Amino acid sequence: MTQNDTMDEIATEAVIEGLFEDWNRALRSCDPKCVVALYSPDATLEPTLSNIVRDTPQAIEDYFTHFLRLKPQGKIIQRKIRVYDRVAVNSGVYCFELEEDGEKRSVMGRFTFVYLKEPEGWKIIEHHSSLMPEGDG
Repeated sequence: MTQNDTMDEIATEAVIEGLFEDWNRALRSCDPKCVVALYSPDATLEPTLSNIVRDTPQAIEDYFTHFLRLKPQGKIIQRKIRVYDRVAVNSGVYCFELEEDGEKRSVMGRFTFVYLKEPEGWKIIEHHSSLMPEGDG
């Protein structure tokens, strides 16, 4: 499934799982505009590697312009999906493989994607991502 499916599509967990895969493919494109296209124009991004909340398409693009230089690839470790008609929430834990100066590292984070079914397809309206805290307390 892709985020460009019709308004008549029934939201299922599989559809919502596919939205993360669409997002991950957009990261692999290394094109920030490709990633931003998955977000609603009034979306909010609370990113993993920045203290600045991004709430305009330009600000979200600015974040991904820098983030994509790390060649990120995400993999979901744990998730919970909830679907409510035209709104869906995908939250849990993911791991990112990042590369900087030829060195690869893994970063664990918590995430929440909130999607809204718009006429042109599912769009991210809220995306929160934060590094996992140290310890297991």
